[in-house]
Amino acid sequence: MPNKVKLINRLRKGRVYRRSDIEQWSSSIDRELNSLVKGGVLQKLSRGLYYYPKETVFGKAPPEENVLVREFLKDDRFLLTSPNVYNSLGVGTTQLYNQRVVYNHKRHGEFKLGNRKFSFRIKPHFPNKLNEEFLLVDLVNNLNKLAEDQEKVLGKVGDRLRTMDKKKVHYYIARYGNQRTKKTLETLTR
Repeated sequence: MPNKVKLINRLRKGRVYRRSDIEQWSSSIDRELNSLVKGGVLQKLSRGLYYYPKETVFGKAPPEENVLVREFLKDDRFLLTSPNVYNSLGVGTTQLYNQRVVYNHKRHGEFKLGNRKFSFRIKPHFPNKLNEEFLLVDLVNNLNKLAEDQEKVLGKVGDRLRTMDKKKVHYYIARYGNQRTKKTLETLTR
């Protein structure tokens, strides 16, 4: 059995692989990877990162974002979000952004993985899952990067804060807010 066929038999559809994961199964890794990409078996996502697509009735499915980010970082400790989720808070944000934000402990910067762009931001602390308290603090942390009227949004943030659990809100402000956010939210929670 040729090396290329042996290599394909080791790969699993829907998985993202690093070059280093695959090289253990090949004696000529670069040649075989190039051949698999040209043949449409693998998709190159970025330098050293490949995807073996699953076939669906709609064609080849892209990799799941959390799988893609986990393999890129070589780490499970990250939080994947987007400015679009602020819209769920009901504080006047309505814009749609074509941006995915990844809070993590390893990488910082803008990276294109496949046909998707991710903004990786190193943060010392972030929760395991999104919740409305974190989103509210994160919204105020990033308010200057949003297209909405900041004063109107802050007014509605103040209204929203009054309906939330004060202990939880203060914990999230202390844990995840930057200095400007802490000061702003402190005045809004009085």
